[in-house]
Amino acid sequence: MKAFVKNTVYWLFVVLASPVILLFHLLALAGNHDSLTAGFSQFLSLFPGQLGNYFRKAALRFIITRCDQDSLVAFGVLLSHQDTEIEAGVYIGPQCNIGKCRIEKNCLLGSGVHIMSGKKQHSFTDLDTPIRDQGGRFEKVVIGEDTWIGNGALIMANVGKKCIIGAGSVVTDDVEDYSIVVGNPAKVVKKRVPQA
Repeated sequence: MKAFVKNTVYWLFVVLASPVILLFHLLALAGNHDSLTAGFSQFLSLFPGQLGNYFRKAALRFIITRCDQDSLVAFGVLLSHQDTEIEAGVYIGPQCNIGKCRIEKNCLLGSGVHIMSGKKQHSFTDLDTPIRDQGGRFEKVVIGEDTWIGNGALIMANVGKKCIIGAGSVVTDDVEDYSIVVGNPAKVVKKRVPQA
């Protein structure tokens, strides 16, 4: 019964969010999808409380690549790319900034976590051209299932499954499964041993 009520409430919020969803898709016919995603996520991030949580995930399901109805995107979360996937059981804490990524099931992101779209977003090799004009390349970062990322961490590379990323850590290189990493730059301090 609880699942039925939860599902009914979710679809009620989809209906409530339908004007926002429709407006996004109409504007997307002529606009840049990533710019629209950023703008709409800023708007959606302003709704407080549990009602805001339901409204966000209902709208985001139809705006980004994937947003599972069994996820929570908290107040103040900004998304910058449409090609973002949020799987079931994911919690994204307040004030996070989420780039192009796939966050696999049951991940927890503390407050103020930044997942960047890789570490090649900006080229800076030409000293005669301003950095802003040199372009770059966005990469899709993967956060493996059942990973916990502490408050204020900066993620620029893939993180394996069942990892723990310490608060304030700066992840610049891929992290293997079952790793506990801390620091700037983040280093493995321990491995979580899978239970036999």
